[in-house]
Amino acid sequence: MAERSTAYEVKFQLSRRRSSVPRARALLHSVLGVWGLGEVAETGELVLSELVTNAMRVRVPSDRLVGARIAWLTDDGLLRLEVSDAGDGKPEVRAPGEDETGGRGLLLVEALAHRWGFEQRACGIGKTVWAELKAPDLVPEREGTEVAAVVVRPGQCVRVWGVWRTVRSVSTERPAPGGGCTIVLEVGEGPALRIDGAAPLTVRDAGVSSQREVGEDTPG
Repeated sequence: MAERSTAYEVKFQLSRRRSSVPRARALLHSVLGVWGLGEVAETGELVLSELVTNAMRVRVPSDRLVGARIAWLTDDGLLRLEVSDAGDGKPEVRAPGEDETGGRGLLLVEALAHRWGFEQRACGIGKTVWAELKAPDLVPEREGTEVAAVVVRPGQCVRVWGVWRTVRSVSTERPAPGGGCTIVLEVGEGPALRIDGAAPLTVRDAGVSSQREVGEDTPG
């Protein structure tokens, strides 16, 4: 499936243990709060929980991680949830009997999601199961200008994970022979951002108000 426009995206990996399901749910809740998508949080948490739980049950070596991606497809008004595993086969909706305690996860996903499906991973190992939830009345903030990372300057604000952060310092790592440069941005809380110099970033001048701006004292 071709990817649609998105300015908001979070990717992470989960170990194959029970605690990863509430961890994924909590991270989604936090991310949607920052993005201002709280009204779809409850449904999104239920859907993501089922997708992660199913991925944990796939028979693969215990050291194989489960990948997850949260994306706000702003042009389409959709929240897209993806969970990847290294297993074979394809997910199928089952109709379990009344005495069965499991097997209803995809029934729930099918009922709650606008649409869902799966696709083979680009690396050729395993699959990605995805679900999309409607968020048609939510309009993202559009202020800012898209520029190459190499032209970002200290004092400007950059948008990271849908949150505006002030750039404290900018440096350039020595490029590999024949390669492009890597820009290192210090943005207060959290680790420095290392970005290809040609990569696009959304920036704005400091002092422009925003409900999603994060200051030095706000945890990232």
